[in-house]
Amino acid sequence: MITVTINGAPRQFNAPLTISELIVALDLTGKRVAIERNGDIVPRSQHAATPVADGDQFEIVVAVGGG
Repeated sequence: MITVTINGAPRQFNAPLTISELIVALDLTGKRVAIERNGDIVPRSQHAATPVADGDQFEIVVAVGGG
């Protein structure tokens, strides 16, 4: 079990995962998201290769279109 903080709220996950898997777990698949991990922006090209570690802090922003 790992615990991470997402947008200020603690969340627990059963197994280690990557940022891509975190996006799926948070139901954000297909949405335009910007992810900051421990103060650093993670480029979309690195989501599948970046592991989520116990204690990580994330800020996740979802782009919303409008006019």
